[in-house]
Parts: sequence; structure tokens; C-alpha cells
Amino acid sequence: MRLMESRRKLRIALVAPLWVNIPPGTYGGIELLIKLLADDLVRRGHEVTLFATSESRTAAKLRPICEETVMDMMSSGTASIYEFYGNACASDALASARDFDLLHFHLGNQWIPMGTLSEKPVLFTLHTRLDVDDEWIIHRYPQVPLVAISECQVKPLAGRYPGKIPVIYNGCDFSSFDPSFEPGNYLAFLGRMDHHKNPLGAIQIARKAGLPIVVAGVAQSAKEEKYFEQEIKPLVDGKNVRYIGAVDHPQKNKLLRGASALLFPVQWDEPFGLVMVEAMACGTPVIGSSRGSVPEVVDAGVTGFYSDSIETMHELVPRALALDRAKVRDHARERFGYQRMVDDYVRLYESLIA
Repeated sequence: MRLMESRRKLRIALVAPLWVNIPPGTYGGIELLIKLLADDLVRRGHEVTLFATSESRTAAKLRPICEETVMDMMSSGTASIYEFYGNACASDALASARDFDLLHFHLGNQWIPMGTLSEKPVLFTLHTRLDVDDEWIIHRYPQVPLVAISECQVKPLAGRYPGKIPVIYNGCDFSSFDPSFEPGNYLAFLGRMDHHKNPLGAIQIARKAGLPIVVAGVAQSAKEEKYFEQEIKPLVDGKNVRYIGAVDHPQKNKLLRGASALLFPVQWDEPFGLVMVEAMACGTPVIGSSRGSVPEVVDAGVTGFYSDSIETMHELVPRALALDRAKVRDHARERFGYQRMVDDYVRLYESLIA
């Protein structure tokens, strides 16, 4: 893939969330893409400063905000409200605005109003599904530049937002995944233990398809813990349904490359779903619900399939297993290789600075 050369070297501030380190140890799609973005910008010769936790690892200049991740502090009882730490991160970045050509915020939509206080151009990436509060803040501050991660994410704003919000798909480092071009003998699910992510639906699809399933991921709240204990744990038998908990990158690679397909039966409008691309990086096709970003990420008949009905999704399994796994990986790499993501961001940076 040919990389786009910037017309000039830029001074960029990347303002990261503080929940986990960059890169994340296990769960953390936003933090993973920030790592790829920061390091590749530096490799291209740009001057990048990353506002993040002190234990983050990056090729950029690190401006640490807190010694521990907010998630660790909350677990140990030394923190309870995230906004205190997010405010400090945004404030430190804005106080240094004159040192940069552009400040790129990944903190969250609730910090969009702070973008009006910057003496230099800003950009906010919308990483989550937009609810009524997000929509209100976006309408309240239309002068703050935004970028979305899928078309479906900003569909609710259609006709009610001045101009069009650009879309830049999240990128994946395909070289960090070791693919397998022979189908495995199990289906895989990787995600939070949450009814919206629907691991229960994945188990039911696998059962109807007559294949075992390996389930990975953890509960991240008391509500999700209750769901796991009541709906998922009773079905785990170590044979037809295996549960392996949280996975780091090597474990994720092993899980996805060994699977015949990844099941993604979401019951909400997922704004992106990086795990789908990570499965494709392993050559593994995706079978998902036709909700949210799934029809944008999955090219039906090439990298997987999607359906309106979870009840009949098992019928797609044989068709997915018949796909050419080398083509799954190659096609996905053209669309979602992180270099293309960085190209798109550099173009957007330059247009905002101009």
C-alpha cells in the first residue's frame, strides 16, 4: 500500500482517554488505534505529543496525566469519577495548544465544548454510538470539527447537522496477525459479556450450526456480570461451549486464526466493531447481524455475511466456511489497513489547518 506523503511536517497533539494504557493489554479498541496512529505519524516524520497515562508506550512524546489508569484506580478504590481525570487531560492539552498545529481529541463527546477554547484547530473523533446527549452537544457546538468512524454512526444527524461529518474507518495492523488459510473446527465470539454484544446469541447460532464455540471476553460492570452468571456461565461445558475470559494479543490471534468464523450477532447499532477486522486479518470470515456498522465493514460474499435474523444466522455458516480465507485477508487489508487510516487523518489535519 502506497503511503501518502504530507506536504509538510505537522505538530500534532493526540489526547487519549485514560481508562487503560496505550496500547491496551486486553480490551481497548480506541487505545489500540491511537497507538497505531501516533506511531505511524512519528514514522512519517511528524512531531506528535500523546497526552495519556504514564505507563503508555508510544513513539510519540508522552505527556503523562496520571500515574495509573483510571480503571486500575477505580478497582483499588483510589478513584471514583472519571471526569476529573478526563478534564485534567483536556485542560493540559489546551494549555499547550500554541505548541501544536492541531489537537486531536479521543476523550469522549462530553469534551466537545472545550474545543471552542482552543487557539489552534481541533478535531474530535466520535468513537461511540450517539445518544440524545451526544446529539445535543454536537448541535450546540457545530463549529467544533468532528470525524466519525462509520456512516451508520452519524446517520441520526442527517438533515439536522450543518455540512457532512467525514468518516474515517478504524485501522488494523495486519502484520501483527498470523493468518490461517484453512478453516478451523470451531466458531468464535470475542466481546464484552453484554446482552447488546449477544454472546448468548452466538452460542445459540453455534448450537444450531452443529459446531463448538469458544467464547472470549469479560464483564465490565455489575450488570454485565449478572448477565454472564445467569445467561452464559450455565451453558459453558468445556466441550461445545468453552469460555476463556480476557485475551491479550497473542491469545486473540490464536483464537481468531483457529476459528472457522467469527460470530458477531450484535443487538445494537455498533459504531464500528474492530474485532471484525481483526478476524479478517487472520483470514477468518465474519457472520454478523445487519445492524450498525456491520454492513459497512463486512463485504457480503467476500469477507463474510450478515443477516436480519439471528434465528436463521446458522444457515450462513456453511457459506462462510466456503470463502477463500486468503481473499478475506487481502480484501480487508485494502480497506482497513492502518496506513490508510493514517493517510485519511493526515489529509483531514491538513484541511483543518489550512
